Amino acid sequence: MEPTTACRLETLETKVAHLEATLQELSDVLYRQQQALDRVIERNRQLLEELSTAPAGAASDTDEKPPHY
Repeated sequence: MEPTTACRLETLETKVAHLEATLQELSDVLYRQQQALDRVIERNRQLLEELSTAPAGAASDTDEKPPHY
């Protein structure tokens, strides 16, 4: 194999190794983000359920002005 071909092949192998490492890092980040998104979606579902089962008069208490006004 010619020296230039060997050098080019080594360069390509190095680049592929870096790309594989970067791809693995991106995959790990994506997995963690999906887990966080799943937790947010579940919490949102819980809050919507709590809101739908809350008594109708519960929201009006927050609209009242504090006694010091």
